[in-house]
Amino acid sequence: MKLSFDSIFMNLASDLARRSHCVKNQVGAVLTKDTRIISIGYNGPPAGTHNCDEEWPQDGCPRDSRNSCSLALHAEENAILYAVKNGTQIQDATLYTTLSPCIACARLILSSGIKHVYFRDSYAAYKGLPSDEGVDFLNKFGVVCEKLKE
Repeated sequence: MKLSFDSIFMNLASDLARRSHCVKNQVGAVLTKDTRIISIGYNGPPAGTHNCDEEWPQDGCPRDSRNSCSLALHAEENAILYAVKNGTQIQDATLYTTLSPCIACARLILSSGIKHVYFRDSYAAYKGLPSDEGVDFLNKFGVVCEKLKE
């Protein structure tokens, strides 16, 4: 049985998550267009700075006021930034991510012209929040954001 592209891209996002140096949660993202991969990313600090699992192996890096990593970029941010840095057109692209977008990533996704987001797990469930505000935001403003049915 052939795997669907959705399954292939989400599997790749899951594999990429394992590249993360985060000791709290590992997240991967794949940005695609017309069934082609145009960029990838996983959560972690900016290149050349530090690795959380090496500097803070017990508890992870310092936390911000929302108890999020104060030093890292999210997987979606890394995938988008790498594409933009290299001149890749991401208008109308599809994003696959292992964790639904937070509100900050949702704003970046909307502003960058991505039209569809598939996610595996809920950011709200991970953070203990009442709702997935990033998902709600994207759907409200015309970006289809949905849990991938496997």
